[in-house]
Amino acid sequence: MTVISKGAGGSPARKGPVIHDWHPEDAQFWATGGRAIANRNLWISIPALLLAFAVWMVWSTVIVRLNAIGFAFSTDQLFWLAALPGLSGATLRIFYSFMVPVFGGRRWTAISTASLLLPALWMGFAVQDASTPYSVFVIIALLCGFGGGNFASSMSNISFFYPKAQQGTALGLNAGLGNLGVSVMQFSVPLVIGLSLFGAAGGQPQELAGGGQLWLQNAGFVWVPFIVVVTLAAWFGMNDLSSARASFADQAVIFKRKHNWLMCWLYLATFGSFIGFAAAFPLLIKTAFPEVNALSFAFLGPLVGALIRPVGGWISDKLGGARVTLWNFVLMIAAVFGVLHFLPAAGEAGNFYGFLAMFMLLFVTTGIGNGSTFRMIPVIFRTFHERASAGRGAQAQEQALRAAGKESAAVLGFSSAIGAFGAFFIPKSFGSSIALTGGPEMALYLFVAYYASCIAVTWWWYSRQGAESPC
Repeated sequence: MTVISKGAGGSPARKGPVIHDWHPEDAQFWATGGRAIANRNLWISIPALLLAFAVWMVWSTVIVRLNAIGFAFSTDQLFWLAALPGLSGATLRIFYSFMVPVFGGRRWTAISTASLLLPALWMGFAVQDASTPYSVFVIIALLCGFGGGNFASSMSNISFFYPKAQQGTALGLNAGLGNLGVSVMQFSVPLVIGLSLFGAAGGQPQELAGGGQLWLQNAGFVWVPFIVVVTLAAWFGMNDLSSARASFADQAVIFKRKHNWLMCWLYLATFGSFIGFAAAFPLLIKTAFPEVNALSFAFLGPLVGALIRPVGGWISDKLGGARVTLWNFVLMIAAVFGVLHFLPAAGEAGNFYGFLAMFMLLFVTTGIGNGSTFRMIPVIFRTFHERASAGRGAQAQEQALRAAGKESAAVLGFSSAIGAFGAFFIPKSFGSSIALTGGPEMALYLFVAYYASCIAVTWWWYSRQGAESPC
């Protein structure tokens, strides 16, 4: 096996894909080669994650046009197709959370990226046949969850490469630019489905009832060449860290950590809201404001939420994650009330641009909260292990740092798994609210109550003076 070992002067010597000696907290090691290796892995990880998010959320755009090309699904069925990738993606994240220490970051990134080919190709073929049963679309939607699962392993992997002081920024870049895949998809799919992008090889167009043609299969096919290229880049360009190796049993200790579950609760509110609103936003616009072309605006929310996430991590590196998270939840509640104010109600038509502006604010706050909560996790677990090893000597402290790194990575992955369930619950909540009451208001009031509980959790355990784990 080829390895990377520690070279002269404390720098990592390049000899192959596996690194046996990795010390990002060592300033000399970091400056003389560690930073370059970490950044290379990060900049391959980002497009892999972007593609994962694009495939994961592609149904949010496809469902808006399915009935126009000859299908006859109900609004509730369409919301189910938007929600199911979230359900499967969140469930897969639970397993993906632990894969990097078992298989290695390079191997798992390449394998998990290649897995996106299955739903992308199958979707492209299925939409071309108007007799395709709803059950087949359900299966494809569930398979799109492969993209959702990738986030957990990607964030876990990148956390191992960077020193704690830079993890907020690095994880923010990985997640934020990766999350951009939702917006890239929602912007590009409406463009590519109007073109014969692949000629005869891409299949025949679908005829629209009101005239015109669509190549809806391009919503799946367009990602295939990029998936292939990034899979190869991950396999040949990334690294596995042997110091990050751990069995599932080693990582399972996080289930005994109270702060794992508390951070899951907070991250469900931030990332769960981001991805859930992204999945539901196009169909919500179409339902509340039917005169508006939903696909002309749907990409804006995920765009601003993804771009602001690295800023949330960067601000939290400077001001502290708990402080940023607390006030961010206050703004999220205000934004939801703004959305409620501009919705159609009591015979009034509502105000679409007011609704859009408040949703943009809501996406901004979810992005900031995504960055700030992920900045909290490494600090919380490093503090926990430093306290446990205090006064026990240098060796115990070094072991504590390694344990903190592995637990932080596992919690980053597992909390992202729990957070991803928002991609299921939020679209389904909107669908149920509309079915039961005729509008989405009931769901929005439930979100307000949840965000209020997150303010209480953040203040009590992390933000107030004398908090158990200030961060």
